[in-house]
Amino acid sequence: FWMMAAPGKVAAFRLPPLPTIGEIIKLFRLRAQKQLSQNFLLDLRLTDKIVRQAGELTNAHVCEVGPGPGGITRSILNADVAQLLLVEKDARFIPGLKMLSKAAPGKVDIVHGDILTYNMEKAFPKHLKKNWEDEPPNIHIIGNLPFSVSTPLIVKWLENVSKRDGPFFYGRTQMTLTFQKEVGERLTAKTGGRQRSRLSIMSQHLCSVENCFVIPGQAFVPQPQVDVAVVHFTPLVQPKIQQPFKLVEKVVQSVFQFRRKYCCRGIEILFPERERLKKTEELMMAADVDPTLRPVQLSMSHFRNLCNVYRKMCDEDPSLFAYNYREELRQKKRLPKNTSYSEQIEEEEEE
Repeated sequence: FWMMAAPGKVAAFRLPPLPTIGEIIKLFRLRAQKQLSQNFLLDLRLTDKIVRQAGELTNAHVCEVGPGPGGITRSILNADVAQLLLVEKDARFIPGLKMLSKAAPGKVDIVHGDILTYNMEKAFPKHLKKNWEDEPPNIHIIGNLPFSVSTPLIVKWLENVSKRDGPFFYGRTQMTLTFQKEVGERLTAKTGGRQRSRLSIMSQHLCSVENCFVIPGQAFVPQPQVDVAVVHFTPLVQPKIQQPFKLVEKVVQSVFQFRRKYCCRGIEILFPERERLKKTEELMMAADVDPTLRPVQLSMSHFRNLCNVYRKMCDEDPSLFAYNYREELRQKKRLPKNTSYSEQIEEEEEE
């Protein structure tokens, strides 16, 4: 989703008179592209409200992901930031962003590129770097994420949090991002909640996650079929599961692949068929997890225990972590080679 607004907020820093966002859309003949999940938000009150969720931005360094025609960009600049980095993939929006850059001399840098491949470790001055245990650095990521990239991007950034690299090379960088309402609910779902999913565990074990507010679909032009959630992330000093990201991800994905069944069904697929039942029973007993609980009923401590025991089993049998249930099933049933494990996970979560 691309959000935008007309200028007019009174702040310590104020942009000079500029064409409204509506005028920029007409000037550069910009149209929302449905295949890119682009919808325009014209209400300054909403763009300001999104920016306020990031916290105090005076003299901060901000990276905005996918600024589009620049509505939220204006709200960020009006918050009197020290520096604003814009990463925009769609070349059609670059001329309008350059107009904003000229109106705020020395404050705006524009990168025409894909945030999924952009090297964030070089995005900010090194002097802003903080120790992980300290307060978060004066760096913020703000973004209106198209639905097509929102899930892969937040999973990538969560892995960066785990490794303390990418945007988290500088410390516990905070993020304020938009998602489809249902994805926002998954990110923040509590134990037992209907929307509890792999995203709930992967995000909450690494970050404090807050679902700030929901923007109704009718606020956008053209109006989408869904509402949009604004979600704020602050990385935790200590993750709740102290195991490598890929190991946690594998355990969590396996459990939620069969979200309507007992949790032991998902745990089974961590092991080759020849030793599946024995190893599953061994893991469940050692982790002290009731095998008849449903995946949504598992708490963070349940997942921590499962991951810790699975790690111990992998240390004892180094070939275990490389085992792929989908590959074994594919060979057994001769599934099409383009049926990926991750696709199966996504299909299960959508149910």
